[in-house]
Amino acid sequence: MSKKMVIQQPNHFVQAVTSNQWSSDICDCTQDMSSCCFAFWCFSCFTCITAREAGECLCLPLLDGFSAIPPATMSMRVGMRRRYGIEGTMCNDCVYSFFCLPCTWCQMSREMKTRLQPITLINAHTR
Repeated sequence: MSKKMVIQQPNHFVQAVTSNQWSSDICDCTQDMSSCCFAFWCFSCFTCITAREAGECLCLPLLDGFSAIPPATMSMRVGMRRRYGIEGTMCNDCVYSFFCLPCTWCQMSREMKTRLQPITLINAHTR
């Protein structure tokens, strides 16, 4: 019976999401169906929970009801773009916030889940 001695352990590398683009498109609700359904059935609850998870005031999304263009959604989207270094314009944020309000909140929720997921160590096999 021969014994092999391990001389070198496999190296690890870190895989992290660092892109200057959104990790999902505005209408990619199928990537997270539970959040999409939650947003559809109880939109107010979903926005308040998402705002809290982003570190904002729990009641911030309720301000959207007092304006034609939702200011809280726009500010959350702009803040998230700046926090994660995502490219975009305030004009796009305004259009998405006005015409695609639930999809915008779902996209922000997916982005936080993607960007804040724990770092995964993966074995790199060297020969």
